[in-house]
Amino acid sequence: MLQFFRRLTKSKVGIVITFGVLIIIALAFAAGDITNIRGQSGGTLGGGEVAEVGDTKVTEVELRQRAQTAFNGYRQQQPTLDIATFVAGGGLTAVIDRTINGLALYHFAQDVGLAASKRAVDGEIASIPAFQGFDGKFSQTAYDQILQQQRLTDRQLREDISRDMLARQLIAPTAGARQVPAQLALPYASLLLERRRGVVGYIPVAALGAGTPPTDGELQTFYTRQRARYTVPERRTIRYAVVRAADVAATAKPTAAEIAAAYRSQAARFAASEKRTLTQVVVAQQAQANQIAARAKGGTALAAAARAIGLEANTATAVDKAAFTTQSSAAVANAAFAAAAGQVVGPVRSPLGWHVVRVDAVTPVAGKSLAEATPELTTELGKTKAQEALARINADLDSAIGGNATFDEVIADAKLQPQTTRPLLASGVDPDAPTPTPDPVLARIAPAAFAAEQGDAPQLVPVDPDGSFAVVAIGQVVPAAPRPLAQIRDAVVRDFVADRNLRAARQLATAAVNKANGGTPLAQALAQTGLRLPPVQPINASRADLARQGGQLPPPVALLFSMAAKRAKLIEAPNRAGWYVVYLDAIQGGNAAGNTALIASTRQGLGGVIGREFTEQFTAAVKRQVGVKRDEAAIARVASDLAGGAQSR
Repeated sequence: MLQFFRRLTKSKVGIVITFGVLIIIALAFAAGDITNIRGQSGGTLGGGEVAEVGDTKVTEVELRQRAQTAFNGYRQQQPTLDIATFVAGGGLTAVIDRTINGLALYHFAQDVGLAASKRAVDGEIASIPAFQGFDGKFSQTAYDQILQQQRLTDRQLREDISRDMLARQLIAPTAGARQVPAQLALPYASLLLERRRGVVGYIPVAALGAGTPPTDGELQTFYTRQRARYTVPERRTIRYAVVRAADVAATAKPTAAEIAAAYRSQAARFAASEKRTLTQVVVAQQAQANQIAARAKGGTALAAAARAIGLEANTATAVDKAAFTTQSSAAVANAAFAAAAGQVVGPVRSPLGWHVVRVDAVTPVAGKSLAEATPELTTELGKTKAQEALARINADLDSAIGGNATFDEVIADAKLQPQTTRPLLASGVDPDAPTPTPDPVLARIAPAAFAAEQGDAPQLVPVDPDGSFAVVAIGQVVPAAPRPLAQIRDAVVRDFVADRNLRAARQLATAAVNKANGGTPLAQALAQTGLRLPPVQPINASRADLARQGGQLPPPVALLFSMAAKRAKLIEAPNRAGWYVVYLDAIQGGNAAGNTALIASTRQGLGGVIGREFTEQFTAAVKRQVGVKRDEAAIARVASDLAGGAQSR
């Protein structure tokens, strides 16, 4: 969970977003943050204030509101997130840092004469997808609805977007910096050539055996301390009714009269016609066109006549008149389709130039009677009528919901079949089911149900690409809670034994580390544990090897490069499977001087992060100049209130 917030607060793009991110995230816009640049505390603030930036005060109420808005936005990405976890994971810290950095940059921008025009802000708002209608254009209705849902005013949004735009203007030059001098890159390149040698031993928990079974008291104490491990996340019952496109289509069959009307309106489509294969040359000068036409009409192949003056002929195979018209012009198409097979027509002028066309072949296309056209018209009209009917139903339901109709009222008026699920997780899975595999429909509607709050209006949620959708409302909310010990006793016993063995293995590993640091060879120190352990393995790797592996490094190898020579350390194995003991025997330094390829590669790599470093330094300097005061006690109080309020609920 902590990693979730770190990812959300460390993106390079995130550096340039300020206040607007709190709103924009909540509206499901793309966003990042300006922070992860911690402000320094200083001074004493008045009651109810958490920070002061220049002459602007940030109150506890405002911080709570912004934290709640950010939490709502993050929860759209992770529906099971709760406010206490949000605070513990650094969410509130990111909010206050964002707010302070954004205000500092805004004040500095004003001081140096930068401004965001109303027209620029209008353009920014219009570009936000959430404010756009089905036609992709700005929708005042959507704009007003979202502001109302988020309890925002037009002025608040505009102020935040204006601050965001000014911050971007200030940050962009530094954030985009990528040039790193060779001398600066040299020590980093040399590090890549550094090589380390050592050995690693392993104490698996499985080597300790099951041991004595825990007593009831021990098991109860362990269960109480590990309640989070056995806690089932919040679950919700979901009330829903599905409107399926197939069901609507079954009632939207076209009548014979509608089919006949469609046939008459598309008479040209079903009339007898022909397709032609045409070869043409387009020439800019009429004289050249006349020359080509004369040769072609005299028996020379049109392609050969064109090549004689350095041009190429093009052939359109089996095209109808409408298609050829789009390729040339109406006049050219009329002439080409009036000629007989084998004839050469032209030159005929079009906006493209002078056309000379040869009719290579004429293929008649028989017309279709009403009876013959009925199957395809039935399919087309049925699809159109079904789409229109589905759209009407959707619009009617949306209108009813907009008129504050309840779920029961909406379902009753539309004569839909309501259903209520068992308590589900945000993934749509029933954790109590023997085979917890989510129904595809529930998997689609569950995130919407978990994004809503008690008392919210029903939602219309798409459930299939064919246009099917569901009316969704929240039923019962089951708070996160641990399963009863009696229900999961066997699993708790296994965890107890594994936890006890892990602690015992750590004690043995620590003893081996102390002995190795005292001069005992690691293999001998591990042998003195009295356990049957895997043999000690050598490690020999360079930092370049680590770089090639990316983040997929075995823990002992990663630890090897954070140690001093002739020392031992321990690190836990993945999945609490045991402990590694690593001993670093020797460090062979690297020197990249003269290695131009490596230095160039290092410069390129550093170029990807140097912009953030410059941005952090610039933002810190801006805050020093503008003046920032933080009341850490007040911030902690807000954090406690948010987390405590969530737990009390």
